[in-house]
Amino acid sequence: MEITNEKPITKEFSSKEFITRDGTQTPLPMTSFRQPLPEMFGQEHYILRYAANPIFQDVEDWVIQDNPYLRPIRPQDFSSIDFNQSLRKSEVLNYSGLAAHRMLLNIYENDFVFLPSEKFSTKKADFDLFYCNQSRSLGEWIRPTLEAHVFGFLSQEVTVSGRWSIEALRTYLWSLVEAHQKSESAIADAILASSDPKKAAVSFLIQVASDFLSESSPAARIVLGTYGTMLSDMFKIIIDEYGYGVHKTKHSSIFEETMVNCGLSPHVHAYWQFYQSSWLALINYFHYLSRDHSKFFKFIGLLFYTEATLGYTCQLWSKMMKSVFGSNFNTLYFDEHTHIDEHHGRMMFENLLMPAVAKYGDIIIEDFVRGIEEYLLLQEIADTDFIAQVKWADQVEASKPIAQNIYQKIRSQELKHPQKTFVKLANKLAVTCTYDIDQLLVVESGTLKLVTGHLQAIELGAGEGIIIPQNRLVGSKSGPEGCTYYLDALVDSQLCVS
Repeated sequence: MEITNEKPITKEFSSKEFITRDGTQTPLPMTSFRQPLPEMFGQEHYILRYAANPIFQDVEDWVIQDNPYLRPIRPQDFSSIDFNQSLRKSEVLNYSGLAAHRMLLNIYENDFVFLPSEKFSTKKADFDLFYCNQSRSLGEWIRPTLEAHVFGFLSQEVTVSGRWSIEALRTYLWSLVEAHQKSESAIADAILASSDPKKAAVSFLIQVASDFLSESSPAARIVLGTYGTMLSDMFKIIIDEYGYGVHKTKHSSIFEETMVNCGLSPHVHAYWQFYQSSWLALINYFHYLSRDHSKFFKFIGLLFYTEATLGYTCQLWSKMMKSVFGSNFNTLYFDEHTHIDEHHGRMMFENLLMPAVAKYGDIIIEDFVRGIEEYLLLQEIADTDFIAQVKWADQVEASKPIAQNIYQKIRSQELKHPQKTFVKLANKLAVTCTYDIDQLLVVESGTLKLVTGHLQAIELGAGEGIIIPQNRLVGSKSGPEGCTYYLDALVDSQLCVS
């Protein structure tokens, strides 16, 4: 049976005047509380102003060592992006999604304190730019637009219907957990099947590092305020994640050790350029719900599901990591979650979800369910995206003859493509991006290094090229002599080859 959602009556607030700092009163037109705020300029203007912050500009290295404020977002691309429309499910991996998620994570994490491990004096200016009022106010102004752009599709794709009761919720939740505990990890399987499992496993660690190195920070937002004993139980779970005040047992501290064991930097966002947009979407979804307390019950539902299922997932990941790096590899981070998250899942069910329904009524159940189902959809997209990136990194060399064939047909005018040649200065790095359509890239002179992940690259010399598939993350850096290259979209590369 479909639920009929009657919209509650909302009071409309209006203001006739406001008092200025000099004490004078200025009349204002009647403005509805729910009416969008007037804009002197379009959202594009404010997004460009936000992106103009020097700490968001291009950098010179792929890895950003011990500076949590440098977060390149390629602002030079934004003038051609329309962030005002919500992406469809089929479009969420488009480049505008990556750009929006990079900005959103910066905006969300402005709430948190990040400090470098050492040499703070050399990074003080970046610290000031990251936390300054101008960046914060501009971020808040553009945040709803960016959220609608990347998360708007969820309301179209996820439908929650039926007459929900506390018993129906109980059945739904534990059936989900039971089904999950009988599943396999497609990500673990893809890593083990890779031609270079170690590099694939490192790529996986980099994706989860976007969250694990500041673990539980989004959840910390919801233990401020008052909602009875449920808040205290929520706080118990969070301090568990924080090692009960013992720094070396804090989950993020343990994950730092995992990163070091794999030869990776433990610094927050050192591998910023290699985060895929779908994995940014997962962490941003936690921020999106926890930042907006009208979505409180959606967040609680999501948190229950992740706590109740992550333990089993970590068992699979622990097994995979030992298979890749050897039986002596330290999997403490994953093993720790195997038992503690099962306990957290029970705590949330018994001490938060069930008491909340008993106290606030069945009306909140739909939010619980929606928070879970929307996350499951985002997780499915992220898994598929990661696996596609691993496979492309494995097979990138295979497209060389295809690219050369297409390019020769273009040069001979057998194929009618515009002659698009670009010049890249010596040792110039282009921050990673994606393309919405397959691209043909051919180096015409000099050399160009293309990166498909951390320590995963292909060197191209004059006359060599590849096909860059749509939605695949890629970056480039020219050689010491610079280079010129051809780059153009292929609407149907298979047709071009035939």
